Amino acid sequence: MANKGKLYIIAAPSGAGKTSLVKAMVASTPHVKVSVSHTTRPIRPGEEDGVNYHFVSKDEFTSVMGQGHFLEHAEVFGNFYGTSEVWVREQMEQGVDVILEIDWQGAEQVRRLMPEAVSIFILPPSKEALRERLIGRQTDDMEVIERRMSEAVSEMSHYAEFDYIVINDEFDLALRDLQTIIRSRRLSIGWVQHYRNDMIQGLLN
Repeated sequence: MANKGKLYIIAAPSGAGKTSLVKAMVASTPHVKVSVSHTTRPIRPGEEDGVNYHFVSKDEFTSVMGQGHFLEHAEVFGNFYGTSEVWVREQMEQGVDVILEIDWQGAEQVRRLMPEAVSIFILPPSKEALRERLIGRQTDDMEVIERRMSEAVSEMSHYAEFDYIVINDEFDLALRDLQTIIRSRRLSIGWVQHYRNDMIQGLLN
């Protein structure tokens, strides 16, 4: 149906700026929500349960996974992450665009179940810039940073599996690129007919 929301998959290597870009885009773009994933990793300072993630035990996660309620799930650095399929579909039925912040493996799972989803991969301008950002976060020691860098090269090799590429060199430009991808869909005839129907009828009457 034309009035349904769209599902957007956004992936990136750790440190590429995905979370900051998505947060800024959601704050400036109506009808867009970010899916709050379930995770077994420990909560970090400043995070809030139900806002950043649904923090659950491994037993709880395994139970939900066994019931087939995850649209995708993956293990990352020893922790489990998963997306509620029920919540995503409920939001889309209400005309809300949903963003999934997941890795390339999760994106692959989602595309199999929902091939109509639009996928976006965010790249850093260079490996040197990526390393500097990881160090600048001051959340990991150098051993973890080196592991993340190694993982990043592997993750970035899957860029061609995505529909769009956004290079996060200048934040404001990358944000505009991301907004443009989502904005373009809202210029489609089906979306305009549903959400701007009163205006169109006023022009025609």
